[in-house]
Amino acid sequence: MKQQVKYGYARESRKDKKANMQLVALREAGISPENIFVDQPSEREKFKELMERIKPGEVLVIKNLCQLGYNYHEILNEWKSITNMLNANVQVLDIELLDTSVERKEQANGAFISELFMQVIFFVAQQERNYIKHRQAEGIAYAKSQGRHLGRPRIPKPENFNEVCDIWRGGIISAEEAMIQLGLKRSTFERFVKERKEELRKEVNK
Repeated sequence: MKQQVKYGYARESRKDKKANMQLVALREAGISPENIFVDQPSEREKFKELMERIKPGEVLVIKNLCQLGYNYHEILNEWKSITNMLNANVQVLDIELLDTSVERKEQANGAFISELFMQVIFFVAQQERNYIKHRQAEGIAYAKSQGRHLGRPRIPKPENFNEVCDIWRGGIISAEEAMIQLGLKRSTFERFVKERKEELRKEVNK
């Protein structure tokens, strides 16, 4: 039986900018150096070149699914494009079941199992992300109920704010001059002004 032609693809990480581990894995999988394509971070030129070269029945070998894209939709679209439109195969070294090139009694079943398994992987990953977001939302709600401030530390109100604010409200100085004297940005100044108005309103209503 004629041996399947295999191509390897690697992409450098944005963090360490090294594809060494991927290249070692591809070579250990028996991929010839001339059949290995490597892209730099955020580039896909070599991948496009590989997609133009690979033929039906040939195999794309990658270390993990991240080489196909940056998110679920990109990875799934590339997988379907390779296996369905190009009629080529995909072998993921880190996940043994994701290998449409495996010789089985019914090859179609092999491809079906691989695609089904990939769908399950992404479903579990999505559920995990939803769970994390839910837990974060619960944590934020609890923190707020305890009176905790979330986000950036609040800028303390200048000790002379009330005095400068009252002078500004009296029309003696402009808002810009008041902000310069207090060393505040407009958004912070306006927030403190609102708080000052509320304080004065409460004093009047006492």
